[in-house]
Amino acid sequence: MKVIAVAALAASLLAGAMPAAAQKNPLARQRADELFAADQALGAASAKSDGLAGLSAALADDVTVPLPGQGFADGKAEVIAALRANPALDSARIDWAPVGVGIAADGNQGFTFGFMTQRLADGSSQPYKYLAYWQRGSDGWRAIAWKRGRRADGKVELAPRPPLLPGAFPPEARGPALEQAERAFSDEAQTIGLGPAFAKYGTADSMNLGGAANAGFVFGAEAIAKLVSEGQPAGGSTLNWSADRVVVAASGDLGVSIGHIRFNERAEDGSERPPIPFFTVWRRAAPDQPWRYIAE
Repeated sequence: MKVIAVAALAASLLAGAMPAAAQKNPLARQRADELFAADQALGAASAKSDGLAGLSAALADDVTVPLPGQGFADGKAEVIAALRANPALDSARIDWAPVGVGIAADGNQGFTFGFMTQRLADGSSQPYKYLAYWQRGSDGWRAIAWKRGRRADGKVELAPRPPLLPGAFPPEARGPALEQAERAFSDEAQTIGLGPAFAKYGTADSMNLGGAANAGFVFGAEAIAKLVSEGQPAGGSTLNWSADRVVVAASGDLGVSIGHIRFNERAEDGSERPPIPFFTVWRRAAPDQPWRYIAE
């Protein structure tokens, strides 16, 4: 099939771009190629399907999707029902293509991010960015956490980025609890400020979707810190957050935290502001290294 051939070509190009240090784990290298190709093939196939059938094929039965203003949609059926609240999607064509991939040392979990276009029957189109966290199972790769956000019009870089590959982790590695890292991140933001906390808990490889005002993604902890600190007080934060649950690879180096962001102050009328659902992908670069957010 042409779709598979194109996906395989992209995977081979990715393999050639991999740093020598990452080749110490050939399974991770193979699985990163496999995940990138699978996501790319699913997006290309979706372009030929009406409605949400193509997207549904990419989602695990137990997928979690944050819906701003509504909370989480849990499970594929609930996600599709929520999206169908917009009747125009029943006749839309949705396609996407990844530009980034990261993989766990055990090769069974990973994440991708990229660009999506929603083409409506009236000829209009809407550009999006997306982030997906994947689990490998007997039926291949399926997203267990997925989100998309609108993006501004403008030129974006569509060339694949070098894959983020793991260091050497022993099988069934145990490390610090991911939910504790998420809580510490929030706690520190209350004292040093939201921007400085994002700078500290991220890395040069960290990615933020960038919001609707940006056409592309925002990369690097310092740039992300600048983005999220707009309108925030110095030495503090208007927000706090925590993970309600986490999913972590058996190798202990990659995971996703799923939870809620809460406002520290009530609305002007005294009412409590509704929490904002979120998920964040975290990574440990080595067995002796702490958790750092890598994609959000």
